Amino acid sequence: MTETIRLSTPFTARTTAAEILDGVDLTGRRMIVTGGASGIGTETVRALAGAGAEVTVATRDPARAEPLVAEFAGRVHAAALDLADLSSVDAFLAGWDGPLHALVANAGVMAIPARQLTAEGWELQLATNYLGHFALARGLHPHLRAAGSARVVLVSSGAHLREAFDFADPQFERQPYDTWAAYGRSKTAEVLLAVGIARRWGGDGITANALNPGFITTNLQRHMDDQTLRAFGAMDEAGNRIEQPYYKTAAQGAATSVLLAASPLVEGVTGRYFDDNQEADVVAGGPEATGGVAAHAVDPAAADRLWEYAEAVLAGRR
Repeated sequence: MTETIRLSTPFTARTTAAEILDGVDLTGRRMIVTGGASGIGTETVRALAGAGAEVTVATRDPARAEPLVAEFAGRVHAAALDLADLSSVDAFLAGWDGPLHALVANAGVMAIPARQLTAEGWELQLATNYLGHFALARGLHPHLRAAGSARVVLVSSGAHLREAFDFADPQFERQPYDTWAAYGRSKTAEVLLAVGIARRWGGDGITANALNPGFITTNLQRHMDDQTLRAFGAMDEAGNRIEQPYYKTAAQGAATSVLLAASPLVEGVTGRYFDDNQEADVVAGGPEATGGVAAHAVDPAAADRLWEYAEAVLAGRR
């Protein structure tokens, strides 16, 4: 991330994804949204397709995207993709043909209660949130380059603020597994991926940015137990879910993704992190941080080191 003037937009935390693209014509643009069959992914697809883009919903269960496919007949398609399974990523890549104007890396898992490993031996949160997306983006690089001007969007989280990436033990092989540390580190990795792409692919006309969508009640919270939900203020003592005033709707939560994927206001902007449709300030990070982007997540040296780590992992050299 280079020293630049912090970018601001006329939008707010309550702007919806559709409002971001009011008056924007995306006809002829081809885009992929991972995890686009639910939550903010669905609203991201709906806004992009509603503005004329051809959108592929990349999801573990393509049947779940059938309502979107029917809603936008001819403009929305569904394809199987399990980011935690490298063979599934390879199959998806083999089925893609032609230029790609935007990749929205939206899919993710959160708060896996116990350490789980993928078939490749990767810790599940890191595999799904980062390594799978790294493999997907790298495989799609020629198609992004062919578009002439393309964007990669990484959906991260404010949880990255508390966790720098642990290069000494990224897979929790030696230290005790910690649910939230694993999640936070995987989300730091996603921001560093945006920085890495910006450093490597800018000459190909490809930009990359990361974002925090904010607090939204979605299927992402499915692994959180009642005690954790209460600690987050998302459940009362009777077991009823609570929508706090600061929570967003899914359409509002998707807005920053859509801004970075398609708005002309961020044309050419790369290697940055956005929150509530604005570029975030760089902060120190740590357990007391409540906003902004942590310096550890936009450090170019860390981005380069993580890129090399991911390449080694994909090559089978853990």
